[in-house]
Amino acid sequence: MLDSTRTRPTDRTPAAGPVLLRRISLGMVAGLLIQYGLGMVVNLYVSVPARDHGGGVLTGVGRALANGPAALTVHAALGLLLILGAVNLVIRAAVLRLRPVAWLSGAGLLAIVGAAASGAAFVGSGADGGSLAMALLTGVALLCYAVNLFVLGPVQPGRGSSGS
Repeated sequence: MLDSTRTRPTDRTPAAGPVLLRRISLGMVAGLLIQYGLGMVVNLYVSVPARDHGGGVLTGVGRALANGPAALTVHAALGLLLILGAVNLVIRAAVLRLRPVAWLSGAGLLAIVGAAASGAAFVGSGADGGSLAMALLTGVALLCYAVNLFVLGPVQPGRGSSGS
């Protein structure tokens, strides 16, 4: 006869999920701050080649990754990694049924996607409005992940604070 009961792994405590969400949120804050700094460097010191003007959002991202100056390429690549991290955080928060964290993470994901679209539009047109939208949406995403850290609360002493 098959036993249909499920066992929970003993190395995971119930607090392991929120601890992981806190770590991912902190990583997102750090990544967004680095991205923000790179964006300022690109805006002030990098000229987007004239051949990259025109085209759609995906074309802009592709051109930034393939043809862009090094700082623009790193900026675009980090942006794509941040989108993946944001999707990861939304899914994990939803699976753990932590609704405030899932909503905040979803808003952060939308802000990052909006910033990426604005950045691609900036590469395509060179219009200053795209750069401004990118910066403002990055700030919105930073706020979402910082509030996540507040909502998830401090690490409980003796629970989930190990370096696993």
